[in-house]
Amino acid sequence: MALIALAADKGSPGVTTAAVALAAVWPRRVLLAETDPAGGDLVYRSAAAHGGPLNPNTGMLSIAATARRGLVPDQLWDHVQPLSGGLEVLVGLGISEQAAGLAGLWPTLGRAFASLADSPNAPADVIADCGRVSGDTPAAELFPHAALVLLLSRTEPEAIARVRDRAAALSNKLHGGTNPSVRPGVPGVPLIGVVLVADTNNAAKLSGQVNDMLVHAQTGARVVGTIADDPAGAEQLAGRRRGRLEKSLLIRSARKVASDLYQQFGAAWSVPHTGHAGHPGPTTGHPGPAGTAGPGGHAGAGR
Repeated sequence: MALIALAADKGSPGVTTAAVALAAVWPRRVLLAETDPAGGDLVYRSAAAHGGPLNPNTGMLSIAATARRGLVPDQLWDHVQPLSGGLEVLVGLGISEQAAGLAGLWPTLGRAFASLADSPNAPADVIADCGRVSGDTPAAELFPHAALVLLLSRTEPEAIARVRDRAAALSNKLHGGTNPSVRPGVPGVPLIGVVLVADTNNAAKLSGQVNDMLVHAQTGARVVGTIADDPAGAEQLAGRRRGRLEKSLLIRSARKVASDLYQQFGAAWSVPHTGHAGHPGPTTGHPGPAGTAGPGGHAGAGR
């Protein structure tokens, strides 16, 4: 199993929405971690499993004290909260000033996230919402421990130009000029992928064009999928609109991206796993946020 880091270069392409959507339909057990140093959004937009609000003090904020004394991967579960649909989340910081409490701990978190795969009790993939990576964001210290670094981008020309340059810079930093194709998509050799947020009518054409540009520019990155530009689906995912979320373009496109990534890289991430009291193993799947269903889960009506 693996750490998958999602990020954007600039603007608001919808990293949190994409991260939640991918986690909700991920083929195996998954932990969604809000690791944006600027602060998380889920505490404001999602309900906890008990029907009330998520606890903003349990998550990245509470894990800071634990990590300073060393962090065993299974300790991550002590700071996790389930959403109303069952998706397990590590709630992000409240405000950017709280990121100072995590200074120097980002590599420790990265190792714990990546090593959660090897837990004998409760192995899981980790999808990390890293927010924007422009500048010297400390969340980028998670990237060397990731199997995949996925850059989310909209399709305006300026957005594509920025993601091209960001991908090239990350490739140079993470791969040091070496060819990542030897064993891409595994910890230590993270594949840099681009996920486009696009109109479904033009998604295939745009993906091909952007991928050709990334290859021509020798960025070391490639397009790995598209997420539908679906405001109504995003509203459903956040619980602000009723409807059958599992039928939305957002969830259907996220399921395709998740399936394609797992099909290509899942064998490299697979490890033997068993269930654990309080943390059932991933073989039966997990329900996502209201209206979605993980593998083996049951899709219900959105809120």
